[in-house]
Amino acid sequence: MIEVSDTASDKIVEILSSADIQNAFLRVGVDEGGCSGLSYTLIVDEQQAEEDIVLNKKQFKILVHANSIPYIDGLEIDYEESGMLGGFTMNNPNAKVSCGCGASFRMANYRGEVKKCD
Repeated sequence: MIEVSDTASDKIVEILSSADIQNAFLRVGVDEGGCSGLSYTLIVDEQQAEEDIVLNKKQFKILVHANSIPYIDGLEIDYEESGMLGGFTMNNPNAKVSCGCGASFRMANYRGEVKKCD
């Protein structure tokens, strides 16, 4: 459902460890907004909802709300460093259009509400 590269996994483990939350998860989801209409959300969370699907990775768990599954099924998460900057990259086979910064996307059958990217 969601693939995570080794580099991204290492970074996620680092982030979850530094969060100082006992049972921290990485929550992956989708919100309306961004210059293409839908934007990815990656947050550290400790609350698991009944509608969440838990994906067990080697060193951590990912939570995905069931409503986000149609938008991110097959998502590949990577982490790239470039000079002094770095960040997560998303390769989404469901996206028909992605913005230049990679933070938002559009699907053929759902565009979302277009908003300026942060």
